[in-house]
Amino acid sequence: MALITTTRGDMEDHLLRKTAGGVDNDTETTTWVEYCLRDCDGSAHRTGTPDAPHLFCRQHVHRSVDMTLKKGFDALGGVADLG
Repeated sequence: MALITTTRGDMEDHLLRKTAGGVDNDTETTTWVEYCLRDCDGSAHRTGTPDAPHLFCRQHVHRSVDMTLKKGFDALGGVADLG
């Protein structure tokens, strides 16, 4: 069993419900994972629609994000290709 660091301390992953997703477009590649309590009864898990724009589930206890920018800005403020 894996331990997940949460807002309630380290918890075993079988006690949690995991939701993951991501975005991949011309500007960025972003992946995220969010954990909430296994017995969470929030509508987001039934409908797949986030409870709020900034979080999937209102009872989440962990969220991590990995983002890689594909384009940035050069010193003069122009767009630079980072690929």
